[in-house]
Amino acid sequence: MNKKINMAVLGTALALALSPAAAQALIEETPVANALEQSEIDRFCGNIADAARDRRYALQEEELTKLRADIDSRIKLLEDRRAEYEQWLKRREVFLARAEQSVVGIYSRMRADAAAAKLTELPNELAAAILMQLKEQQAGQILSEMEAKAAARLTTVMASVASKKDPS
Repeated sequence: MNKKINMAVLGTALALALSPAAAQALIEETPVANALEQSEIDRFCGNIADAARDRRYALQEEELTKLRADIDSRIKLLEDRRAEYEQWLKRREVFLARAEQSVVGIYSRMRADAAAAKLTELPNELAAAILMQLKEQQAGQILSEMEAKAAARLTTVMASVASKKDPS
């Protein structure tokens, strides 16, 4: 153990005894070491530059894929809404076509109380379609002869069909 301590003391004494010229030489070696470290850093950065670029491209491609999926889902949603709207429009046209003029003519010649009784027995959509084809005064007389609940149901159907509001 004494030997180790003696060696440490001797090393310290030698280091302190160095001349200023020797100390200056040690200081001048540091830039060379820094230059070696810098070239090693440059080599390292050069070696990983391609991998970093590839990773950056992969991340960008992944982001673009996510954006494409989002756009595709939005397009699908819009197409679904368009199909729903077209279906609604088709139902409306079918609804109006159900009330052919011959059927409307028959109901237009009936007394209001008789027409009200018959229309109450029909499906709401068909009865409402017939009422919409009649003259306003005649439709009003028929509705006034109906029970309040039946008249309200038919009026609701007529109002929803006559509405220009988009169903979605």
